[in-house]
Amino acid sequence: MTSVKESDLDNIRAELLKNVGKNIQRIREQKGLSQFDLITKMLGEFDVTNVSRIESGRNNPTLFTLYRIAKALDVSLPQLLDYSTTGK
Repeated sequence: MTSVKESDLDNIRAELLKNVGKNIQRIREQKGLSQFDLITKMLGEFDVTNVSRIESGRNNPTLFTLYRIAKALDVSLPQLLDYSTTGK
């Protein structure tokens, strides 16, 4: 079994977060929504700063947060996680 370096894991994590964030931003913009519009459609309380951090790959959203974003954007959760739409 091949071991993975901690730095490699950090790079993979950063890439995943960046790609998810790009997908969220792309879908939001395609739907003509601002970040504020998105949070007003989300279940429960949320903050524009959090959306900004998620879209830029600086926050690691929980599965429930991703679910809430997907519902607010009227897309499936796999669409937020899809690498094929981010140029990968």
